Amino acid sequence: MKRRGFLFASMAAACALASGVAFAGSYLDRAALMLETGKREADAIKTRTGDKEMLLVVKASTEARVKVARKMNVPAAVVDAHPHLLLVLENYDRALDAAISGNSTKFAECLATAAAEEQTFKTQLKALGYALPKV
Repeated sequence: MKRRGFLFASMAAACALASGVAFAGSYLDRAALMLETGKREADAIKTRTGDKEMLLVVKASTEARVKVARKMNVPAAVVDAHPHLLLVLENYDRALDAAISGNSTKFAECLATAAAEEQTFKTQLKALGYALPKV
């Protein structure tokens, strides 16, 4: 009888753990996609800051990512790291504002801040026992 109870408790714990990982996994997938896309766009515009149409297209993307990230479901297991994801995405958006207005110094500062916040985000996830997947 004790053996069945132990087996049942073990299975219940495994299911609970797996469901938490699955939910965090969805969040991590979304976060990784948003970070990778933001980084790719930032790299693309570094050499194209004079192309106003390109800047406006990327600006629309950065605004959309910030809006989605502010409203997305965040699992309790990683809730402490989420503000750093928001800061990364918001700094990409600010960088675009700076590029559109022709402020190259502010553009570079915002990209540097985004990179630092991304590292903080990843470090905090690691401390919580998670890592971003490859996208």
